[in-house]
Amino acid sequence: MSDTDDSTGEPESRPRPRRGSRDDISAQLKFRRAEIERQVRATRAQFDEANSRIEERAGRNLVKATLIGLGLGLVMLFSLIVVKEIFVLFGAAVVAFTVFELVHAFRQAGRAVDVWPAVVSSVAIVASGYFLDPAARWSVLVGAIVFIAAWRLVAQMAHPAPRRKLDVVRDLAAAVFVQVYVSFLASFAMTLVRQPEGEWWALAFLIIVIAVDIGAYASGLNFGKHPMAPLISPKKTWEGFAGAALAAVVAGILLSVFMLNNTWWVGLILGLALLGTATMGDLTESLIKRDLGIKDMSSWLPGHGGFLDRLDSILPSAPIAFGLFLLFSGAPIAG
Repeated sequence: MSDTDDSTGEPESRPRPRRGSRDDISAQLKFRRAEIERQVRATRAQFDEANSRIEERAGRNLVKATLIGLGLGLVMLFSLIVVKEIFVLFGAAVVAFTVFELVHAFRQAGRAVDVWPAVVSSVAIVASGYFLDPAARWSVLVGAIVFIAAWRLVAQMAHPAPRRKLDVVRDLAAAVFVQVYVSFLASFAMTLVRQPEGEWWALAFLIIVIAVDIGAYASGLNFGKHPMAPLISPKKTWEGFAGAALAAVVAGILLSVFMLNNTWWVGLILGLALLGTATMGDLTESLIKRDLGIKDMSSWLPGHGGFLDRLDSILPSAPIAFGLFLLFSGAPIAG
């Protein structure tokens, strides 16, 4: 049948659903759902566009970086407060992965550094920072270096293609550097955790270093115009450093007063000292990556790069934090 009236030829009028009828409610629900889906798609597109701009400017995926940072932070917080030995296990695992990726970076750059001797030695050095006294810890470091050097020399003699003496010396220097730069500096954090109330000082120094990183990132992203060290790290700016300084001082004072039960000026010293070590550690790692010709040590931590990209500020800060603990905590020293 036609949709027109037989007598007039006009379109046949169809009854509309009554207001409040089932068809009307269903249509309204469909309209609402379509509107919500449209808004969700538009919001997601805006978020993706904003995140892409941030990633292009800052060189990292903000969402992934935040989620991974929160996850690692929760593990760190739980292990420090609940059972110190869990923190030692967690720290040894992180250092082992860091050494693994740094050794691979050196190998890609042409240095013959042995992977597994370096990883095993790193775990031993880090564990000694918690379980052994200072004299024994130095013995472990020296023993690890001798073990790594002997392994490399034996491997070199057994290799069918001999390397030049200068290359062998550079190989050994790279292997020793990995242990001193990563494993030995990280062991100071374990020594600090071992002390009475040392877990709170360790937590404080880690929070301050994280605050330095966040302050530099946020301030540099929004206000950064003047490069701080363009030949080493072009994206680091003096505006970012100013934001890092503000974050470090505020975090240091608050943590000293409310968590460490100390004075505000101790927090000021703690914040400024760790601002310096964290910044130098960040620039040092940038210099290493620039020398090796890489952007990130690895891609194991999406949004962050590699483990060393997260530990670069922490490693040189650990011995300074331990030294400040000895000066200002007033607690008896263990080991």
